[in-house]
Amino acid sequence: MVPSRLLSVGLRMVLGVVGRRTRVRLWPAPPRLLSASCADCAKHQEPPRKELLSEKKLVRFLTLKDTCPHSPLRRHRKRHFVDHRRVLVRGGRGGDGVSCFHSEPRKEFGGPDGGDGGNGGHVVLRADQQVKSLSSVLSRYQGSHGEAGGRKNCSGRGGALLYIRVPVGTLVKEGREVVADLSCPGSEYIAALGGAGGKGNRFFLANDNRAPVTCTPGQPGQERILFLELKTVAHAGMVGFPNAGKSSLLRAISNARPAVASYPFTTLKPHVGIVHCEDHQQIAVADIPGIIRGAHQNRGLGSTFLRHIERCRFLLFVVDLSEPEPWTQVEDLKFELEKYEAGLSERPHVVVANKIDLPQARAALPQLQARLGRGVVALSATTRENLEELLLRLQELHGRHVAPELRW
Repeated sequence: MVPSRLLSVGLRMVLGVVGRRTRVRLWPAPPRLLSASCADCAKHQEPPRKELLSEKKLVRFLTLKDTCPHSPLRRHRKRHFVDHRRVLVRGGRGGDGVSCFHSEPRKEFGGPDGGDGGNGGHVVLRADQQVKSLSSVLSRYQGSHGEAGGRKNCSGRGGALLYIRVPVGTLVKEGREVVADLSCPGSEYIAALGGAGGKGNRFFLANDNRAPVTCTPGQPGQERILFLELKTVAHAGMVGFPNAGKSSLLRAISNARPAVASYPFTTLKPHVGIVHCEDHQQIAVADIPGIIRGAHQNRGLGSTFLRHIERCRFLLFVVDLSEPEPWTQVEDLKFELEKYEAGLSERPHVVVANKIDLPQARAALPQLQARLGRGVVALSATTRENLEELLLRLQELHGRHVAPELRW
């Protein structure tokens, strides 16, 4: 039987072979104070279990820990839709000029050869079709600085341009003045100019001053506070109450896949779908969040999302035909549009009566046509009934209000 005191101290032997020599290393192992009773208890004792994390906490923990841009956990990161942003932009500072003189054997009076500093880099806004929101735009940008000049009339390197990618349809405001409208893909606007580089003493060489020692420092870059406002670029805009079926209709006529659910305010950001016509025309249709009565008083989601239909040439008033007195929805929608911007409700439009597949909706269709005229398009986004008539009306409005501008 091994004494218990021998269990407290152990020796561990490791044989290491280095070349042709064998070396023995001995060091004491950590003490093990175990009695016979404790050893029996340790056999039956279960290891401590860690607290299990829920799936939501686990995904959040792994997402915060993850820093690799190519990791699949990146898809769990949700970026909210942002359509306005305040940005401080500052151009790069110019490099300083240098004061020095040419030094060469057997050339006593080499003259000044200090080079100029490089110009600072500009900060440029560029419209990119791949960017859909202003959420990726930071609140502050600093352009790259220019390098200082060198000897032998060497000018410093200028700062590189700093490009900020913004969505197509971004308005650039300074105060209340609109200074740029980036409504075309690839359009650019210089947000902040870089500072000019300083002059070296070579620049100040003159007949009356053959050995100038004067040099100027680089100028600081331009600093501006800009306000970016996104207005979605689309040909047609769908306006309606919550749960009127706007998102379902957009899914039915285009490849866009907005969220569809049975509760109100499912759409929290605008979606743009492209409708392909038979004559190879493409019509962009925008779906915005639902508007309720009193939206101009900041009820519901408010009326700020109406900025995304300001560029639309014509509108689609989507009405829930299963509701009692559906014609009042059109009146309320026009009232909210007028409260947001005068003349917005007078644009060319078509009334779309959705959910005609329901029995009570089909019974209310004659009354709606009697009050609003025969121009009402009755359809069902769920069963795709009478979608061809809506596509023909879209093509007609596009050819009347958009195609003439494209010819010019």
